[in-house]
Amino acid sequence: MTQTTTDRPAGRASGAVVPVLAFAGIVVAVMQTLLVPVIKDLPQLLDTAPSNATWVLTSTLLSGAVATPIMGRLGDLYGKRRMLILSLAVMVVGALVSALTSDLLLMITGRTLQGFAMGAIPLGIGLMRDMLPREKLGSAMALMSSSIGVGGGLALPAAALVAQHSDWHTLYYGAAGLGLLAIALTLLVVPESPMRAEGTFDLPGAIGLSAGLVLFLLPITKGSDWGWASGTTLGLFAASAVVLVLWGVMELRVKAPLVDLRTTARPAVLFTNLASIMVGVSFYVVSLVLPQLLQLPKSTGYGLGQSMVVAGLLVAPLGLTMMFTAPVYARLSAKYGPKVTLILGLLIIAIGYGAGLGLMSAAWQSLVISVLLGAGIGLAYSSLPALIVGAVPASETGAANGLNTLMRSIGTSVSSAVIGMVLANTANNVGGVEIPTMHGFRVSFLIATGAVAVGLLLALFLPGRRPSNKPQLRASSEEDAALERAEQVLRGFRGRVLGADGSPVARAKVTLIDRRGRQAGATLSAEDGSYALIVPDRGSYVVAARATGHGPLASSATHAGDERPVDLDLSLPGETVSA
Repeated sequence: MTQTTTDRPAGRASGAVVPVLAFAGIVVAVMQTLLVPVIKDLPQLLDTAPSNATWVLTSTLLSGAVATPIMGRLGDLYGKRRMLILSLAVMVVGALVSALTSDLLLMITGRTLQGFAMGAIPLGIGLMRDMLPREKLGSAMALMSSSIGVGGGLALPAAALVAQHSDWHTLYYGAAGLGLLAIALTLLVVPESPMRAEGTFDLPGAIGLSAGLVLFLLPITKGSDWGWASGTTLGLFAASAVVLVLWGVMELRVKAPLVDLRTTARPAVLFTNLASIMVGVSFYVVSLVLPQLLQLPKSTGYGLGQSMVVAGLLVAPLGLTMMFTAPVYARLSAKYGPKVTLILGLLIIAIGYGAGLGLMSAAWQSLVISVLLGAGIGLAYSSLPALIVGAVPASETGAANGLNTLMRSIGTSVSSAVIGMVLANTANNVGGVEIPTMHGFRVSFLIATGAVAVGLLLALFLPGRRPSNKPQLRASSEEDAALERAEQVLRGFRGRVLGADGSPVARAKVTLIDRRGRQAGATLSAEDGSYALIVPDRGSYVVAARATGHGPLASSATHAGDERPVDLDLSLPGETVSA
């Protein structure tokens, strides 16, 4: 997969770009928790069996998992802003479908469409990388990444308030209105990114990944209903393994794959994605446990007897703290690097769950747990896109962050299934109603603590930040920021493209070709003929340039960890020089 630019450079991003993109991320995340206050009433509201009503939640999860990496890749190819608007538009249509019906099949259809909007979060992160100067990028990506938790946390009390005092369909009308507002703001404020990946969309790869994810996530979400040892559950797990292995073999043979598995296998990407699963597990546990504990009647002996709205308000600081953590993360990451902030975030999460084991006897204690976990999850979530962005080429930002967001979704799915099973197996039957027990809540917190411990172990294997002796440059524009990143990572070629008279050639296409003859990167020369190419790995490469009215020229060069100036003279067609 390669990197190039469009013919029209992006204008300077305004100061409103970051809050608008973050708002879009929050709106998308609202879809995930919108129905939490009415989950127990869904069978009655939809006039169906409880096992059928769960599809209203499962459909959103499955479509979000499928759409996230696909929309990321489409954004890399055809424009991230364009795909962001498309994701939000599909969500609005889905919200309106759900708002206008109480039929189960139509409701599932609407919820499926709403799930497709999850791709907006990696698209927003990609837009930020392409447009923002380096000094603003850290806090911006942190806020965008945390929007998943912020939206989920803020949606709980708002949705509870609406559900308690109005028809539940109002939730969907509100979601559609928020989606339309996000689209309007994006159209007005956010410019399109100039970065493009060359190649075509890998449709077979998208179908294969979608099939594998559905086969994997379906038994996770429905295993409690079907039975974990049932033939259906085990058969789907086996089928998912076969499909995903075959998909991986196919992706390795495609020139422009949906997911570049070679890039994904790099330690920085691999261990970040694995740690993301653990962070997703830990995030969802508190969302499942605290609202139930707060709303259980005091007659149980441990329930806190709060209303639906009060319970939502006590959990809301989880999302608010995540949002306010973004600027703190930016300062810590700038000084110590995202690996350190990820480890710090995981340690705070572990402290929060550890403290939570003894802080379940009063409503105010839930507030303390929410703040602690919000700070830890905020730091962890903020670190993930920075680690991914620092390890992949700019042309793969959307797809790579889409895959990382998918890993978090898998974590929340696993968390939902495991915690649901734990609470069900430890529940007491009172008058035919299953009541969760304090033992089940504490076991759930222990599971979250274990997931955090695994995440910490994985984070320790992440490559540390490489020190640089080069002076720090301050970017004054999007183009300067791109050149600055190429210089500061110290892993690329730079030079100038010259014409027959020795004058610089603007907008010449400069292509990087690896030893296997594949394109590893591409860009356009600037007005002064200068160019900069990031090299994915050390080794031998060919740097080729072509411009209208000039003959092509290729220069061989070996990248050994430092920058190599390679000037390309288009007056010498076909000549190869050694760098």
